[in-house]
Amino acid sequence: MTWLGQAGLRPTRQRVALAELLVGDGKDRHVTAESLFDSAKDRGVAVSLATVYNTLRAFCEAGLLQEVTVDGSKSYFDTNTHDHPHFFWEDEAHLFDAPADQLEITRLPEAPEGAEIASVDVVIRLRRRN
Repeated sequence: MTWLGQAGLRPTRQRVALAELLVGDGKDRHVTAESLFDSAKDRGVAVSLATVYNTLRAFCEAGLLQEVTVDGSKSYFDTNTHDHPHFFWEDEAHLFDAPADQLEITRLPEAPEGAEIASVDVVIRLRRRN
């Protein structure tokens, strides 16, 4: 798969199978390790949850995925690696892209001495109105 090769990753059987689930249809998606593991299982791909985690980490390190952390513990992996905000439905634990052209960040606080800002993540939490 050229997606892996362009990032310099060796196309192992498991990586190719997981990459196909992530980007095979050309659509952007947000997955957790658990949801990707379940999709792989449903399609008959023999892979462990640990391998899914390791593969997602390798894809992130290679710049193929973006990790979005919600609540400090739950990670989603986004196939859209461009800077953009996200909506997160709290009651459904569902993450999806928010329109980037509607977001304006006009000023950030200065980083502490000896540090630089690496990135800014915007997650807008949603819940149903009562």
